[in-house]
Amino acid sequence: MQNILTNAMDEASVGLKPFDEPIYITRPLVPTLKQVTEKLKGVWQSKWLTNHGDLHRELEEKLQVVLKVRNVSVFNNGTTALLTALKALDLPQGSEVITTPFTFPATVHCIAWNGLKPVFCDIEPDTMTIDADKIEELVNKNTSAILGVHVYGLPCDVEKIQKVADSYNLKVIYDAAHAFTAEINGKGIGNYGDISMFSFHATKLFHTAEGGCLSYNDDQYIDKLYYLRNFGIKNEEEVVEIGINGKMNEIQAAIGLLNLDLIGEEKLKRKEIKSVYIKHLALLDGITLLEFPKNTTDSMGYFVVKIDQKEFGVSRNEIYDSLKQYNVFARKYFYPLCSEYEPYKQLKSSSTTNLPVANKIKDEVLCLPFYGGLGAVNAGKICKIIEYIKYRNKISTEVSV
Repeated sequence: MQNILTNAMDEASVGLKPFDEPIYITRPLVPTLKQVTEKLKGVWQSKWLTNHGDLHRELEEKLQVVLKVRNVSVFNNGTTALLTALKALDLPQGSEVITTPFTFPATVHCIAWNGLKPVFCDIEPDTMTIDADKIEELVNKNTSAILGVHVYGLPCDVEKIQKVADSYNLKVIYDAAHAFTAEINGKGIGNYGDISMFSFHATKLFHTAEGGCLSYNDDQYIDKLYYLRNFGIKNEEEVVEIGINGKMNEIQAAIGLLNLDLIGEEKLKRKEIKSVYIKHLALLDGITLLEFPKNTTDSMGYFVVKIDQKEFGVSRNEIYDSLKQYNVFARKYFYPLCSEYEPYKQLKSSSTTNLPVANKIKDEVLCLPFYGGLGAVNAGKICKIIEYIKYRNKISTEVSV
């Protein structure tokens, strides 16, 4: 009996050799060097490399259209942008900002760097965004703001969050690092809350190598953000804010302008890859695929699955490690939780009893390779590998019995 099962395992593994080259979680979208050189000719002629050059201004204008927002301020990276957004809101020092533990560490670090206290709220089990129904119970006299994250491009419950904010006179900031071009009922996601931050890091669908931007509807922030990202300098003789250097340089802006022309085709390629993943993985018990609400658009930044160890037969961590054996490098976004990091684990709101959903999901989520250059064939092979990992475990369990 054991020999028969072993042979079956061998047959299932035929054709599943490791990839010759590493398959990473993503590959940056890049224009040709010729295109970059051509775009930079004017910059080299003018020798205006930074400090709000022509390309910097052009990128801001085009992003207003692409993101369907009123105002855009670009920055040298998303973290600086989010730091500046929190500073621009003039939140009282030491006040509390309610946020999610299920995010990249920069989200929470930006709160702490501004002299504010993060308070963790649990997340929804389906969207994995901050649970809007649990925010109000965390509000007290020291609360000044809510910072939500549109995780994997899935929108927070923006209506409920705004209702709570309006009831208690709180500011609302959104980390939209994953949500470039995401929309709700045709409305750009950057229109919600007081300010939203988008990341343009090289790992994102749209990038400027490093970079980011803030979107906002209130014109009062135009000058304030300009000063805060430029040392507080108003003119040659006046400094009106305690600012930092958050300006995007012309080389970054050039890459961004070129990439804006490429994201349409990239999205089509990712759509094909997404369909392959869905076709194969939806058939496997124990794997749950993300579902975007019908009134929202998928920003096509990530392809994410949740693994139920009991139903699938293998844990998320085992799949993650097994994929490496085939030269496939998925990512456990987001593990561990920010509430488990050294600077925050002693907070009262970091307790596991306060965050039961987040502590469950952190062990289930796996982001699979997702970029246009991956191709449908390779995506299909990754699915076969995952199916084989499940099959292999089932056979091993039956053999042991």
